[in-house]
Amino acid sequence: MKSLDIAVIGGGLLGSAFAYGLSKLNRSVGLIDEGDNAIRTARGNFGLVWVQGKGRGMPQYARWSLKSANEWLAFSDELGENTGTTVGYHRPGGFCIAVDEEEFRANLKILAQLREEAGDDGYEYEVVENPALANQLPGIGPEVPGATYCPHDGHANPLRLLRALQEGLDLNGGAYLPHSCISRIVPLGSGGFELYSGGRLVAGCDKLVIAAGHGAGDLAAQLGLAVPVSPVQGQIVVTERSVNSLAYPTNYVRQTDEGSFMLGPSARDVGFDLDTQTSTLRNIVRQCTRAFPYLRDLRIQRSWAALRIMTPDGFPVYAQSAQFPGAFSFSCHSGVTLAAVHAQEVPQWVLDGKIPDAYQCFGPKRFNVPAQA
Repeated sequence: MKSLDIAVIGGGLLGSAFAYGLSKLNRSVGLIDEGDNAIRTARGNFGLVWVQGKGRGMPQYARWSLKSANEWLAFSDELGENTGTTVGYHRPGGFCIAVDEEEFRANLKILAQLREEAGDDGYEYEVVENPALANQLPGIGPEVPGATYCPHDGHANPLRLLRALQEGLDLNGGAYLPHSCISRIVPLGSGGFELYSGGRLVAGCDKLVIAAGHGAGDLAAQLGLAVPVSPVQGQIVVTERSVNSLAYPTNYVRQTDEGSFMLGPSARDVGFDLDTQTSTLRNIVRQCTRAFPYLRDLRIQRSWAALRIMTPDGFPVYAQSAQFPGAFSFSCHSGVTLAAVHAQEVPQWVLDGKIPDAYQCFGPKRFNVPAQA
């Protein structure tokens, strides 16, 4: 059994960001990872560090996303300097493309509401119509009516990010505990917790962070927390490398540092089904080639499906157990965008033993979901 000050359950982007940040503040940190057989939500990550369009109906989330985006450059530089792994972060701003007039009007309505809700904080974006849009996005389709541009948007390589976070944890003296699917949490009368994988005692800890993706709900319920999360399947298409250059990330297409194009997005409610669907892949390709017709000349190299985390309103769920205040649970579907604040802000909450009042809006009480005894 490993004795830890703080244990983090979940080795994806969320858990790795928390563990890395905590390891900078406290060396006795363990990251408990089920392994590659887990339902990795990070597999479906498009790699966007995205502010645009986020937070409608919850301006606190818009501000939280912007805060993280503003911290991302220093965060990525720190990871690169400390681990030698560059995460491919670029922040040229991003375009939210509409492939028809109806979508364009809907996007503008959302951004207008976000700007109104932001009040004095402001909400920065620019409307760019075709053909002027072609100056920024050469090769944009003639049917595209326009796009909105946000200077705060960018993108990174999520796989390199995951690697850098776990390398940083190791360099900071933290422990990585793989092949451990935590199924039972036992609070101790003297304080702290014991964590079991089946009948095997994996670790004991004083404080606990649950960042277990689709397993968070069941684990949190053992500590009296209601964390409503559900799977949403997303599919991604990747093309061969291309000489064409896309200088900006977009909501439909982004180009990787290696030169290939990632095409998306999609969202299907199919439970825990990981099978790709031909009709969905066809729709992705159709939408993306309407936006950028030159993509039709590229071969598809691979495609896959992943199960992303979704909460009832799409916003994060940050919770602390009232019965066992040393236990926290964090769930969200913006693991890349929020990685900077998850690594640099949230660890101090755990050490302080309290989620700040300014972020109580992300608590599960907003759903009126009763906690289990």
